[in-house]
Amino acid sequence: MKTRVLALLLSILPAVAVKAGPSVTALEKLNAGREVHFVNMLPAMHLTTPPNGTYNNYELGFPSILTTSDPDLGIMLYQLRNNILSDRHFVFIDGKALMTSKNWIRDHVHEMKGFCHWEYDLRSFLDFILDTQREDGCYYELIKQIDDEHWSYVDEDCRVMYPEDNLALVRLEIESDIEYLVVEGALCCYRVTGDDEWLRRVLPKLEKGIDYVMSDPKRLDAATGLVKRGYTIDTWDFTYMPDTQTNRRIEEGKTPMAIMHGDNSGVWQAMNQLAWMNRRFGNETRAREWEARADTLRAAIFSHLWNGRHFVHQRPVNVPAYDSYEDVRLSLSNTYDINRGLTDLARSRSIIEEYMSRRDTTSAFAEWFTIDPPYDRFHIYRPGKYVNGAISPFTAGELAKAALNNGYEEYGWDIIRRFEKMMRRDGTVYFLYSRDTGCSESKGAGPSAWGAAAVMSAIDEALAGVCDRGCGYDEIYFCPRFPVTHYRELRYITGYESGHKVVDVRYVLRDNGMRYLVKSPAVRMDCHILLPAGSKCRSVRVNGRTVRYENVNVASSRYVDFKIRPDGIADIEILL
Repeated sequence: MKTRVLALLLSILPAVAVKAGPSVTALEKLNAGREVHFVNMLPAMHLTTPPNGTYNNYELGFPSILTTSDPDLGIMLYQLRNNILSDRHFVFIDGKALMTSKNWIRDHVHEMKGFCHWEYDLRSFLDFILDTQREDGCYYELIKQIDDEHWSYVDEDCRVMYPEDNLALVRLEIESDIEYLVVEGALCCYRVTGDDEWLRRVLPKLEKGIDYVMSDPKRLDAATGLVKRGYTIDTWDFTYMPDTQTNRRIEEGKTPMAIMHGDNSGVWQAMNQLAWMNRRFGNETRAREWEARADTLRAAIFSHLWNGRHFVHQRPVNVPAYDSYEDVRLSLSNTYDINRGLTDLARSRSIIEEYMSRRDTTSAFAEWFTIDPPYDRFHIYRPGKYVNGAISPFTAGELAKAALNNGYEEYGWDIIRRFEKMMRRDGTVYFLYSRDTGCSESKGAGPSAWGAAAVMSAIDEALAGVCDRGCGYDEIYFCPRFPVTHYRELRYITGYESGHKVVDVRYVLRDNGMRYLVKSPAVRMDCHILLPAGSKCRSVRVNGRTVRYENVNVASSRYVDFKIRPDGIADIEILL
């Protein structure tokens, strides 16, 4: 048997690989008893021409990829990591040193989708926001120098001054996204650390924050039961009023108010996350209460904000609509709505199809709009300027993830490839891009790492499909979609550096089937694996044993589903 396996390998190995004698021995052992065989060992640098890896494999990290054909995706992930790392800095306030990325909790949580994989200080900034929570449940959101004067944009109840540090802690009152983002950030921290004691301590504060946003008259629209905010562009922090540059208050009878779908999908997600946290501690009654509240909120969202194709941009509360386009204006939070799980498959695909349709008709270089169509003018911003219609990498990342997860795998991969070409051209990620030129629209106007983290998360959780559903990857939802790419053999590595948790995935696609060799901390894996186009699974084997499976469709895409309980290694063969 040993001789036959070796002969088979020698017959199919490229000439360069055959010269590497030790790899043949390693491959023989790796493939022993398997029907689908790996051909190359990775990392490598010169399996083919041009090189498939970099000198010293600088592309390796959390997460990273090695392939047998080119280093493009590996270099892209390396550049995304560097972009996110460049946003890491410290704030020294009230005797504390806080790692912030950026010093706005919103940006910090959005960027956490990337830096959770390597950061050792995930909690200092989040803990500061939790510890300074107001008695009514409201959180502050940003730390700025006193001479920056953000503190002067709000009243005293929305700021705390630290004169000895020349810093101010501020809540821009017109925004309604902070409370749910703090819940999202806390859950991410818990997945990395598994610190039950910490989560038990902060859980009442997290619940208090969502109770606040769902009850305070400044936050809740009683007529609809939906969260409201100042009339802004999607999740941004200014209205169209002439004084908005220095006034971010909610003033009775003066501030224009509206209901934005993204705030409500975020609160809906937070309610379900709070249910998960409570259930983790055996609080079943409390978990069901949160789920019931989430169901009620979801019904109200679709009743008032869904236009049949996507979510309306803003639903005015106390003023007329700014113009006649609000019902058809496509704003960036539509992609977040999908990825938070708010929309079912049909509605998710409807939103994605709207982006695909506008790609065909827009004059912009890409369809990753902040909003579309832009306003004729919003505050000082003309059409296409800043968040009034510029192209955003965070929309690109979230849209790619949504497409990959909802039966538009080729479209999701196309977004990643287009973005990779832009990064190769620029050597970095910009915060926003000009609709016309595809170059930076506003250098320094926002954190480019926000978009970089969104793109990284799309690759990690939707293309490679490694989703932590427990803590430290002890439960994994494994949904890889590598057959949509041109790669036929690769190695993908992700995990949490701070907790020494590593998920190491080897993938190969052959004419007779595909194979995933997964080494991880998982005690449970729910597998939902994309099959090559036009194929159907005829058998699944895990560690050499046949397991039950089901062929399922996601729209016209075909997957194979099964559940396993690995013990460190899951060697999955899918025979076609």
